[in-house]
Amino acid sequence: MLTAEFWVAVAFVVFMAIVWKVGGFGMMTKGLDGRAKRVRAELDEARRLREEAAAVLADYKRRRTEAEREAEAIVASAREEAQRAAEEGHARLNDFVARRTRAAETKIAQAEAQAAAQVRAAAADAAVQVSETILRERMQGEAAQDLVRLSLGEVRNRLRA
Repeated sequence: MLTAEFWVAVAFVVFMAIVWKVGGFGMMTKGLDGRAKRVRAELDEARRLREEAAAVLADYKRRRTEAEREAEAIVASAREEAQRAAEEGHARLNDFVARRTRAAETKIAQAEAQAAAQVRAAAADAAVQVSETILRERMQGEAAQDLVRLSLGEVRNRLRA
């Protein structure tokens, strides 16, 4: 009985009795309970922070989705505006070309009419000169000259009109 293990066991029992008498077990229990409360509070805080982070992440994802939709809408609007501007430009260009074509056609028609009038006038002058020459050769006298002048003036007026 007087072995070292016996005396270690006796010392341990005495130590435990002193700790129990002083209230050491209560303090250890209180310490463990306090630590459990702190751990529980930390777990609750971690859970709350996790939920808050999840809410922030969901909000970020929602905002990102909205921003992407808005960007797509802006791009679509810009494409539509560019298409509309291109169509408007083509329409204006076609209108300009049509106006220029009509103006050119009008100028051509005026030039043709003027050329035709000049050709008629030249033909009338040539016809009058030929007629005058023929009539002078065939008709003689003062009355014939008056008649030729009167007839040639009338022919000239009708041909130029």
